[in-house]
Amino acid sequence: MTATISFLPVGNGDMTLIGLADASETTILVDCNIRDAADDPEDPTRDVARDLRARIKRDTKGRPYVDVFALSHPDQDHCNGLVDHFHLGPPEDYPDDGEPDASKRILIREIWSSPMVFRRAGKDHTLCEDAKAFNREAKRRVALNKAKGFAGIQAGDRILVLGEDEDGKTDGLEPILVRVGETFNRVNGTASQCFAALLLAPMPKSDDDTEDLLSKNHSSVILNFSIASDTTGAVVCKFLSAGDAEVAIWERLWAKHRTNPSVLAYDLLQTPHHNSWHSLSYDSWSELHEEAEVSQDARSALSQIRAGGTIVSSSDPIYDDDNDPPCYGAKIVYEEIAQSADGTFYCTGEYPTVDDVAPLEFTVTADGLQLVTRKMPAKSLLRPAVVAGGLTFPSKPVMPNKSAGFA
Repeated sequence: MTATISFLPVGNGDMTLIGLADASETTILVDCNIRDAADDPEDPTRDVARDLRARIKRDTKGRPYVDVFALSHPDQDHCNGLVDHFHLGPPEDYPDDGEPDASKRILIREIWSSPMVFRRAGKDHTLCEDAKAFNREAKRRVALNKAKGFAGIQAGDRILVLGEDEDGKTDGLEPILVRVGETFNRVNGTASQCFAALLLAPMPKSDDDTEDLLSKNHSSVILNFSIASDTTGAVVCKFLSAGDAEVAIWERLWAKHRTNPSVLAYDLLQTPHHNSWHSLSYDSWSELHEEAEVSQDARSALSQIRAGGTIVSSSDPIYDDDNDPPCYGAKIVYEEIAQSADGTFYCTGEYPTVDDVAPLEFTVTADGLQLVTRKMPAKSLLRPAVVAGGLTFPSKPVMPNKSAGFA
């Protein structure tokens, strides 16, 4: 099988499907933004729920599923449609076996979630109903894992906790805990020969943190995925996914990794916060425009592009105006970063055209990242390919432990 990375066009939101190159065709969905407007035949909003269903498998009972749903943070444009389109609760309570395939809710075999992104949402950022439902489901899975001693957990009950919570709240969860700075290759309870991910954020609270630094967008999960073309792991694509992480986090990451910038290296970057200026600067683009100052540390962190790399803005179309996000000034910066590596910048809201958007999908070969130019039928189960780089994956599950730094 081949691996895939598909950016579904969801306006100012994120919904990225990774398909691994293993025999099981493992799928990892990072965030979702399924808007109700897509149900109106008169509305031009893309039906990304149908796009997703066309790219995932069914189990032996005919139930659609993703192997992993990873939530970067609980903003509505990162979890919209979760309750309507996904099954939350014990897998034995799945209610849709008698429904047509298009109406069956999607099973989530494993959740990747950080308690910090919920704790830091704050009183001024009320959780939407989808976020509340996700949080309840994550808590249910953690409680079940603890009750069973982390053994014998079936698909549909599995969870990985991304990052240590404050005040020891994740103590005792070591079998399902990934600490910041650790790499893991376990997906849905099984070691992957063609996948690994390095957890870069959310970072634990330090003594000099301010309330602003702990705000919801500064608490996004940041993962640098390594996605291999096949089970040998000889050719690997580095995909940096960062939710809505803003400038202070990128400055902090650069301060931490400037002596080892390869930690932040990527072949594919999804611009944080839908191409927002505030991932690059503390200034207001709408007020200052070209006079707005870019944080050089944040830019350095986001500039670790490898030769021929690609940068994708998951956003509305980007125009030369005062909007933010997406911000025209940020587009200029990211285009400069891409051009420095002979790479390319894309916007999901403009592909293939502003008036007729479709999933943005890539294949990466020995010659680099390649755009899949043919427009796939909405119902097709074909999957384009993804590869690039150089990494050998371990043959056994690698989970962090007290004696291991990087797994």
